[in-house]
Amino acid sequence: SADEEAAMSGSTVNDQVLRAGEGERSRLGGVEDVFLLSAADTGGRFAVVMHIFEPRALAAPMHRHHREDEWSYVLAGRLGAVVDGLEVEAGPGDLLVKPRGQWHTFWNAGDEEARCLELIGPAGLEELFRSFSGLAAEPDAEQLAAMAGRYGCDVDFPATGPVVERHRLNF
Repeated sequence: SADEEAAMSGSTVNDQVLRAGEGERSRLGGVEDVFLLSAADTGGRFAVVMHIFEPRALAAPMHRHHREDEWSYVLAGRLGAVVDGLEVEAGPGDLLVKPRGQWHTFWNAGDEEARCLELIGPAGLEELFRSFSGLAAEPDAEQLAAMAGRYGCDVDFPATGPVVERHRLNF
């Protein structure tokens, strides 16, 4: 039975549930991250991070990653995004697809809090988000680009400015 297997492995049923409100947290600007599953939890296969956006908060500058695909499952609010040059909007229950190698950015497109589950495969990029928690202050553009580069990401700040202005975003 499942209980016998759990007992043999040393885990308990409670080890199988991450309770609401649990999970390590970090914040950069208007976005808080809650780490639900990381590489260590999944053998590197995938990661899950909940992003909690303040109104009109930009999640990240225009960027692309070379190793991971990302999917944002919208739980509450509305997310705007530019993915590979196409501007889209997603609401609760929608899945925003951000494949590796494609330039993208995303934001809270509304005036209320927004939340999404960020699914990352394979895992690894979540460590960039986690690294923000160790900063004494918000990084400048050069520091952010260097941090992103360590995780196989390129950033494009000049392409980010027009998106921020067009949608009146906080970044």
